[in-house]
Amino acid sequence: MTMTAPKRILFVCMGNICRSPAAEGVFLEMLRERGEADGFEVDSAGTLDYHTGELPDPRMRRVGARRGYNFDSRARHFTPCDFDRFDMIIAMDENNLHEIRSLDPRGRHREKVHLLCDFLVEPGPAEVPDPYYGGEEGFERCLDLIERACEGLLTHLRDGKS
Repeated sequence: MTMTAPKRILFVCMGNICRSPAAEGVFLEMLRERGEADGFEVDSAGTLDYHTGELPDPRMRRVGARRGYNFDSRARHFTPCDFDRFDMIIAMDENNLHEIRSLDPRGRHREKVHLLCDFLVEPGPAEVPDPYYGGEEGFERCLDLIERACEGLLTHLRDGKS
């Protein structure tokens, strides 16, 4: 029997307390439900280090808990070492995408970096909006979008496209 290395996926937003830990938790839960978690390493990070060590925003944790998710990862800062550690780096919006790519000036890892909404099966927004400055309803809409995009990402990976 041949052992294959797990596929390593990193979700990235600005502070790593709303969108990216939610995407990490949603994707992990989808993998667990399908019995595929052993084939993946999933993490999240932020392009800024303001919240390093913190749990996700309480509003995102509440919204996630109502849907059966446990968002309990600790915020960390994205670093250039992540390019070598992960097979795919998935940004929540264009600003995050730009920040990530600015740490790879030669473009050696360009093919690894994607926007989460690129994996939506049905047409939708180009970015996952940052719910931080709004009310809980923004976190609900954000999580709706993350769930749909993560389903598309999983299909993309199953089809062997990355």
